[in-house]
Amino acid sequence: MKRSLLHPGFLVFAYFLIIFSASAQTARNPVIFADVPDIAIIRVGDTYYMSSTTMHMSPGVPIMKSTDLVNWKLVSYAYDTLVSNDEINLNKGKSTYGRGSWASSIRYHNGTFYVSTFAATSGKTHIYTTKNIEKGPWKEVAFSPALHDHSLFFDDDGKAYMIYGNKKLTLVELKEDLSGIKEGGVNQVIVEDASQPSQSVGTSGLGEGSQVFKVNGKYYLFNITWPRGGMRTVVIHRADKITGPYEGRPALQDLGVAQGGLIDMPDGTWYSYLFRDYGAVGRIPYLVPVKWEDGWPVLGVGGKVRDTLHLPANKGLIPGIVASDEFTRKKGQPVLPLVWQWNHNPENSLWSLTARKGFLRLATGRTDTSFLMARNSLTQRTIGPVCTGSTSLDISNMKDGDFAGLGLLQKNYGLIGVKVDGDSKMIVMTNAGTGRPVEAQSVPLTQKTVYFKAECNFTDKKDVAHFFYSLDGKTWTPFGSQLKMTYTLPHFMGYRFALFNYATKNVGGSVDFDYFRIQDQIAKK
Repeated sequence: MKRSLLHPGFLVFAYFLIIFSASAQTARNPVIFADVPDIAIIRVGDTYYMSSTTMHMSPGVPIMKSTDLVNWKLVSYAYDTLVSNDEINLNKGKSTYGRGSWASSIRYHNGTFYVSTFAATSGKTHIYTTKNIEKGPWKEVAFSPALHDHSLFFDDDGKAYMIYGNKKLTLVELKEDLSGIKEGGVNQVIVEDASQPSQSVGTSGLGEGSQVFKVNGKYYLFNITWPRGGMRTVVIHRADKITGPYEGRPALQDLGVAQGGLIDMPDGTWYSYLFRDYGAVGRIPYLVPVKWEDGWPVLGVGGKVRDTLHLPANKGLIPGIVASDEFTRKKGQPVLPLVWQWNHNPENSLWSLTARKGFLRLATGRTDTSFLMARNSLTQRTIGPVCTGSTSLDISNMKDGDFAGLGLLQKNYGLIGVKVDGDSKMIVMTNAGTGRPVEAQSVPLTQKTVYFKAECNFTDKKDVAHFFYSLDGKTWTPFGSQLKMTYTLPHFMGYRFALFNYATKNVGGSVDFDYFRIQDQIAKK
């Protein structure tokens, strides 16, 4: 007798198979709950590459890789050093917080990868090229002026262009070697007022973040605008020629999700990649489904951003975007994993992973006035909705006036560390949540090893952090006051964990960090 395929056991199996398949194909927005703003994405075959902004951090212009548009891994940086001057070296009381390199453009043309950016810190437009985007090496050309929020574009005839500007958008043709704007080439305003299509509730005059694409013979120019009384809005202009004329229309106005462009998948599915301002964690990437109607990309579902997407499920940001580090290195491994960036340019002679095996040593070579002006603070992103960063350090070689520990870096920072005053050592928590640093609590320390932890809660923009210390790495004591984290424009960046050590009186001291560990959870209260 034949067995029926409708056997109850088979039905149960089929049900769970369907449920599993559905969950495996359900991604959630934001696709990256971390500060990855100004994103630009290309597809090469079945692999996606994304560039982003990290401004004053070194190395800069991070490159991330994905095979599904959802799960990303850091694979490279376009540069180690943007430029060397007092501002980005944190010298003579100068800094370049909130500046450095801004919105980038990424392209693949004739077997070469191109990543371009611009910087008020250098006053130039920078174009980096490589044949191997994951391993390098990278070459650079740079020219003046710094073309604001530009989009690099190679047309079918081989000519290279940039579209740039704020509100008034200009198209310029580049020299064949991309070393500057071509004399006698195309140089014209193509959109007088990029914000005009969104003026139904007034306009702020903003019209930036240009990204241009060519689809089925037409040119599509994405920008962000911000209608007065409204929210960040995607505006798209369309033309039959790159020189125009362009017609524009609002494309998406929901949750403030805006600024980005278009990407297609091998199966012909289209998405728009954008980001959302989300408080202290920073500017976080979203994906929005796209359908084509009458030659226009239509963003969202019913004009709305979806919480879920028919894409592979998010696997988390650890270890692709952030990662723990025991500071042990095997032969052939990079000295620092790509998740780490220095706050401004480092002084490389003053840090080491070989001076003491299995430890990161941060030494002092000058005196500084504050955490924000301290050189060689090693950072990586915080992540949402919650996260914890912890570390252990040996303070045996600290000198009078030294301050070392774990910080949450932004203008309104918070930190916990060890401060040396004469022959005494104190555990200190400093809270600059109001914009002015206040020593919230201190206790004496009589041993050479101490453990610190910071917990961040970005759920529904709570944006609060708490600090802890431990004398044995097991029992944690809450310490200091709650830090109310605030995304400030002077820094223009989400909060970052930072390992720091700086001198205020004497140079030559050092501390040894045994590890840094990050988790996507916080302790239950």
